[in-house]
Amino acid sequence: MDAAGVSAIVTGGASGLGAATAQALAAAGAKVTILDRDGNGAVAVANAIGGLGLGCNVADPEAVAVALDEARSAHGPCGVAINCAGIAPARRIVGSDGAMPLEDFQQVVQVNLIGTFNVMRLAAAEMAGRAPNPDGERGVIVNTASIAAFEGQVGQSAYAASKGAVAALTLPAAREFANIGVRVLAIAPGLFATPLLRGMPQDVQDSLAATLPFPKRFGRPEEFASLVMHMIGNPVLNGEIVRLDSALRMQPR
Repeated sequence: MDAAGVSAIVTGGASGLGAATAQALAAAGAKVTILDRDGNGAVAVANAIGGLGLGCNVADPEAVAVALDEARSAHGPCGVAINCAGIAPARRIVGSDGAMPLEDFQQVVQVNLIGTFNVMRLAAAEMAGRAPNPDGERGVIVNTASIAAFEGQVGQSAYAASKGAVAALTLPAAREFANIGVRVLAIAPGLFATPLLRGMPQDVQDSLAATLPFPKRFGRPEEFASLVMHMIGNPVLNGEIVRLDSALRMQPR
């Protein structure tokens, strides 16, 4: 799919991977709407790229429906949806203070999995009504999983479970949406230089970077965005989860 002129939704676009992806889409000529719980951040990034920024909780069905209505009024029906919104709190299932509160697990699943599915279902419904291109394609959805989906570490049970589910969602969604000409893909990033990692002490950052086989540095958000753009433009990429991790395989701790 050619992104030029296409209405694109990017969740979690106020910073990090989402912001870089929104910038890359705008540079390619897409009409970008950024959804983020940080509404001010979403507006700031959107203003810089000539897009639309909206504060939105992706796990709230009504809020997302309203946001997509607003995006459609401004840019037309969604043709590209990139889900980058997510949270990654670390907590053991059983810690020194006892069992993990169930609501902690539920919150991570609600944002990372339910939020991704919520945006995907509503975006795909819009895509189904778009005019197809010569390949019969009407839309592309790219979700963000994680290498934790495959090698979750101690303290990552909720995060790994939520991202594992996002990964597992890829193929059945791609198979279902084949009849409407919508491709579904996922990226499983490793260690990227997002605000979460950059906020850690330098010695922690250095020790994490040392675990990367090659290159021995954090991935850059624009490198994530580059893969997103390739996925959008390559019509035979479908139903696939691509690791973007410098050959890293996470250890238990």
